[in-house]
Amino acid sequence: MATAVQKITLSSSRDIPFNKLVLSQSNVRRVKAGVSIEELAEDIARRTLLQSLNVRPVLDAEGAETGMFEIPAGGRRYRALELLVKQKRLAKTAPVPCVVRDPATTILAEDDSLAENIQRAPLHPLDQFRAFQALREKGRTEEDIAAGFFTSVNVVKQRLRLASVSPALLDVYADDGMSLEQLMAFTVTPDHNRQEQVWQAISGSCQKEPYQIRRMLTEKTLRASDRRAVFAGLDAYEAAGGVVLRDLFQSDDGGWLEDVALLDSLVAEKLRQEAETIAAEGWKWIEVAIDFPYGHNRGLRELDGVPAALTAEEQATIEALKAEYARLEAEHDGVDELPDEVDQRLGEIETALAAFDDRPITYQPADIAQAGVFVGIDAEGTLLVDRGYVRPEDEVRVTEPEQNSDGEPAAAALDGAEPSAPAIQRAVIIGGQVAEPEDEDDDAVKPLPDRLLTELTAERTLALRDKLAITPSVAFQAVLHKFCMDVFSRYSSNGTAMEVSVRSASFPVQAQGLKDRPAAKAIDARHKTWEERLPKDKADLWDWLTGLTGDEQATLFAHCASFGVNALYEKGDRYGGGATPHTVEQRIADADRIASAVDLDMVEAGWRPTVENYLGRVPKRRILEALREGAGERAAQLIDHLKKGDMAKEAERLLAETGWLPEPLRMADVDQAATADAVEPEGDCETLPEFLAGDGEEAPADEADEPHMIAAE
Repeated sequence: MATAVQKITLSSSRDIPFNKLVLSQSNVRRVKAGVSIEELAEDIARRTLLQSLNVRPVLDAEGAETGMFEIPAGGRRYRALELLVKQKRLAKTAPVPCVVRDPATTILAEDDSLAENIQRAPLHPLDQFRAFQALREKGRTEEDIAAGFFTSVNVVKQRLRLASVSPALLDVYADDGMSLEQLMAFTVTPDHNRQEQVWQAISGSCQKEPYQIRRMLTEKTLRASDRRAVFAGLDAYEAAGGVVLRDLFQSDDGGWLEDVALLDSLVAEKLRQEAETIAAEGWKWIEVAIDFPYGHNRGLRELDGVPAALTAEEQATIEALKAEYARLEAEHDGVDELPDEVDQRLGEIETALAAFDDRPITYQPADIAQAGVFVGIDAEGTLLVDRGYVRPEDEVRVTEPEQNSDGEPAAAALDGAEPSAPAIQRAVIIGGQVAEPEDEDDDAVKPLPDRLLTELTAERTLALRDKLAITPSVAFQAVLHKFCMDVFSRYSSNGTAMEVSVRSASFPVQAQGLKDRPAAKAIDARHKTWEERLPKDKADLWDWLTGLTGDEQATLFAHCASFGVNALYEKGDRYGGGATPHTVEQRIADADRIASAVDLDMVEAGWRPTVENYLGRVPKRRILEALREGAGERAAQLIDHLKKGDMAKEAERLLAETGWLPEPLRMADVDQAATADAVEPEGDCETLPEFLAGDGEEAPADEADEPHMIAAE
């Protein structure tokens, strides 16, 4: 005979006046947590009470009910109701929905209080995101949602963005297949297909860090901090239909621009408009480019313009600013630290005075008619206008006018001929480097490509020039060394790095941004300083040089001599059309001697391995070799499974502060002393998965003894 199932009797519910309720000392909650009492009170005022209180009758000494009820479960709700009563927003006798426990029950009040708090399942974050999304779809604004749940509008936007991720990925997150931080990374782009592609690509890998997800999602975009984006303006880009990807969960420097082609067209159009405005000034030519290579104005004569004169009002303003500056300095003379407002004001005055120093330059109309202008964008994204350059073919030549058979001037020279309109010439903008083909099946390390060698040694030549220019004693000795080879017949002057005629070697092959390198800027600034001191008339130059001190002559000598340095690699011509391989090899060796004498350090000169200047231009084997040398074997193991593009990007990050240099940029003695294995870094390092962690065994002898490849191999 089956046992009858005992029926459960639920506790009764009833409305009890608020002034008949008291808190129970059996409530297990002691520590404040979650929403504050004030916020809960506001929520009850808006929604009314959503959950009844759990109460028990208060008994007297004989066990009879007193008409009062204590609350073991629901204390925070009681405190919120109590606050509303104190604020006179709720009547003292207002009925409160309660579940009344039978006083004869054997279950303790503490048991009820504990059960109510630990047996309720917290809401999964995804359910919260979707709930916010449902409210938004039903017409609630982000501000209304934020006010209703006592949070910020930014938090609401973040949760709505999380809910907008691909449903397939949300399902993965719901099943604990990805972390919240990874889900946040996917919000960078609204493209569900791209999100799913990236997850499919990394889901089977151990490399699923949020920064890697963001990088993969934005690899075809452009940073909003890029000078092209700054120049065109995000407002103009978005007005033209461009999409800006933004990260709501961490700093993104303004986000990423998705349509690079659209941005380039906006930049080209804005540059064209600026060029047309400048063309109205009467210049003969205008060359437009986003970026001009280093040395683009070499061989051109720069016009000597005159700064525009100051007006009486401007002069009075300058005098007033200088007087204010002097007064503030005098008032705070001797203090250890200036007050913030005074320091700020002094900075403002310095900025204002500097603006007056940067006066527009005026030129003679005849000079403008034969000269041109370079129009581009500087490193900060502002318009760069460099006026007043005359090409050799445009120099005015004194010639006799052509005459016809009757001895009269030719018709072309008669008055009334219309001058040709200024022509705007656009420079070719190179969008990027052609990727070198990977040869994964060939285990042998091939020599570096000739173009890459030339680019790297162009960097080295520039840095060497800068070092030599500030080391007069070595510059003097280098030139004297060349003089001796020229004068004494026992020597041959072929194959030397010091081209003492100071015939400056150009860089026909160079990496993008060479003109923005620290060495290039230092050389240009030094050159401009000397140029401003030199006399205008060549006839006065000798006497001017005579008047210099010995140190000044030596410094100027070193500066001039540095332009003769040629440490550039070029492919040798075995058939006599150019430098032979032997001559190139001699020149590189001679450059090494000078570099050693001036203590050249390419890391100190600012060179770092990047995807653009090295890592994206060599096979994977060389990338891993660079990591082993610069960051250790463990760093190489971290990325040896990645594709070429991802490997190059990760290697750039891992090598950024290691000081590693490719062979053509190293000092000769460093090349000889280098070994195949890099010392493992101590302290903090990249985390290596357990299955990749080594057991500390030493590398095989054949690997340890493997020599480094050199530039001439």
